[in-house]
Amino acid sequence: MDSMFKSLTLGIVSVAGLLASQSAAMAAEPTAIATYRDWSVFVRDVDGDKICFAATEAKDKSPKSVRHGNIFFLVASWKSGAATFQPSLMTGYNLQDKPVPTIRIGSEKWQMFSSENEAFIEENARERSLISAMRRGSDMRVSAVSSRGNATNYVLSLRGVTKALERVGEACG
Repeated sequence: MDSMFKSLTLGIVSVAGLLASQSAAMAAEPTAIATYRDWSVFVRDVDGDKICFAATEAKDKSPKSVRHGNIFFLVASWKSGAATFQPSLMTGYNLQDKPVPTIRIGSEKWQMFSSENEAFIEENARERSLISAMRRGSDMRVSAVSSRGNATNYVLSLRGVTKALERVGEACG
């Protein structure tokens, strides 16, 4: 968990920028509260709101010939209810808008929209559908295209995601 925590702490500034105002930069760093197999749970206070999130790092990155940086998948909830179980992809590079990043679990597929180095699901119903599939699946495959035009693919483990999401719900429910 230590290396994931250090990498996530470095990358979380981008998430905080999306989640809150500029004063969030002064917010406390995320605190790791639990690990469940390949997923870790963190909490963070931003502008008086508590944000809880589960995160995992890509187990496989391709092509091997490009520098990917840290690749994380997060599921975040806010104590205030501003968002509940919001999935997102965080990459070590900026993403292209087209083609859109895509998630696959088994035969199911979800498209995301990108903003700089992050990608999100646009509709709440699709977010819920993805979370449900994550709980049932064993791994998740994500494809994206960098702003430089490199097609990238990632495999993320779903081992431990159900317990991690339960803990997120307990911490920010």
